[in-house]
Amino acid sequence: MFVDRVKLQVSSGKGGNGCVSFRREKYVPKGGPDGGDGGDGGSVIFLAEPGVDNLTGLAHTKHIQATSGTPGQGNNRHGKNGTDCIIKVPPGTLVLDAQHGFVLKDLASPGDRLVAVRGGRGGKGNTHFKSATNRTPREATSGGPAETRELVLELKMIADVGLIGKPNAGKSTLLARLSRARPQIADYPFTTKFPNLGRVEVSLDRSFILADIPGLIEGAHQGVGLGHEFLRHVERTQVLVHLVEPLPMDGSDPLANYRTIREELARYRVDLSRRPEIVVVSKCDLPEAAEVQSLLAKEIDDEVLVISAVTGEGLDRLMYRVVASLDQSRELQEKEAATGAKSDD
Repeated sequence: MFVDRVKLQVSSGKGGNGCVSFRREKYVPKGGPDGGDGGDGGSVIFLAEPGVDNLTGLAHTKHIQATSGTPGQGNNRHGKNGTDCIIKVPPGTLVLDAQHGFVLKDLASPGDRLVAVRGGRGGKGNTHFKSATNRTPREATSGGPAETRELVLELKMIADVGLIGKPNAGKSTLLARLSRARPQIADYPFTTKFPNLGRVEVSLDRSFILADIPGLIEGAHQGVGLGHEFLRHVERTQVLVHLVEPLPMDGSDPLANYRTIREELARYRVDLSRRPEIVVVSKCDLPEAAEVQSLLAKEIDDEVLVISAVTGEGLDRLMYRVVASLDQSRELQEKEAATGAKSDD
């Protein structure tokens, strides 16, 4: 089961109360306050962990509770601190406040962490209140209260390249051919129910992450089908590979299908439609592939590739274009970062 969005409630632990206590020892003529502090409550922490690929482990979790601190004791004994609850999530997870909808943190990189709710501080024992004028203080402070909040965890896959296109365009077959990923493949639409990731090894020192985004349909930007569930995984990609089927099973027009996907991207987020795109006609062994390639090239005024994920035809050319586009995208990002740094200075 693949889960990329969960809602849950998290609560930290309460702080332990401070202790009121006095020394009563044989042969000690003058005692004094010796009440210890209470322990701190545990916090709930989210940690982006490499190797965790979805939120399945939290799918049936409604409430996560860290442990509370224990009260202080006599003889200046400190209460035990509560245990932090560390929740490991995939890199690329957004943590949002469920009530107001704002982003608390984007756990984009491995090792990123967020203290979602902080444990209450332990109360102070009466030892802290002794003075020259108050030698027998009978006061202590209570432990700090626990925090509770509702959160939404939303996974946006971190991939360099995203495969987009209408259902049954050949995205899963291409992913399986280029990587070790083994998505479900069948000859009917909507075979893929969730995004799949695979690492494509271009050479000994060069690779990239490829994501197969399940088929988009008209109205996806409004959530039709599972539009929002799929579209958000495109957001982090640097380059899009748009697969167009030359002879769709439903008898639709390949050019119209291409325009539909482009429109859905633009309506969901304008910058997605401006992202580098490589247009590819799949299933080039079909007679209609050459005509569709020519029409698409006129449509976008750019080169359109033709491939066959089954025979391997055209895949080398596609890999060359992908790597070149990734390099250009990264160079542009570095220039923009350098320009931003100069303007800040």
